Amino acid sequence: MKHFLVLIILTYFFSPFIAKTGIDEVIAAMRSGNSALVAKYFDNMVDIGIPDKTNSYSKSQAELVIKDFFTNNPVKNFEIIHKGENAGSQFCIGTLYTKNGSFRTTIFMKQKGDGQVLQELRFENR
Repeated sequence: MKHFLVLIILTYFFSPFIAKTGIDEVIAAMRSGNSALVAKYFDNMVDIGIPDKTNSYSKSQAELVIKDFFTNNPVKNFEIIHKGENAGSQFCIGTLYTKNGSFRTTIFMKQKGDGQVLQELRFENR
């Protein structure tokens, strides 16, 4: 029992230093509305869907689209509904809460080389 308690305490104190996966970083960036950190994980081409507009964008264009979206919809929080992985790909479905309402959000990342890249990001009105 003592060993279990020590393990829990160590996990609690050292968890900020444990490496996060790419999708965890993107989720953290979504929670703060940080478009630059989200863009850090963009693949060369990214599919982005926002209400009334869906398109494939280059990495730099996609960052501008997301920055504009976050500017027009200041982020309050992001809540994970479901998160998983399949054959090296990671995905997350959640709700992005903004000052202008909430959006069902889908994040899809794929293994490329030795890291994960964000290939698709969708925001749908709820």
